[in-house]
Amino acid sequence: MDLKDQLKNLFPEHIPSEPEKKAPEPEIWLQDEPIICKYEKRKGKPITILEGYTGADSDFKKLAKELKTKLSVGGSFKDDKIIIQGDYRDRIMELLRDKGFKVKRVCG
Repeated sequence: MDLKDQLKNLFPEHIPSEPEKKAPEPEIWLQDEPIICKYEKRKGKPITILEGYTGADSDFKKLAKELKTKLSVGGSFKDDKIIIQGDYRDRIMELLRDKGFKVKRVCG
């Protein structure tokens, strides 16, 4: 006999109310303008650069960490830009769209 059954025995007239379900708040601030997704080569190696985020730096750092973990690649956050090692524009754009961001592809 679990706790709910015991409570029903003690209080047979009580009707349990369901807790109110709140809509989950987004963890990261979403913006109206698109995030720019660029491709460059530095010292002969491809990199993907994300810029144009207007929210808090801490949110952008969280986004950078999440992208790096999902893609299993290295990268950094410098000068309000996320730099990801390798050409992952398509996968990054798909991940950002799933989160609710607008993304614009630049340079190819």
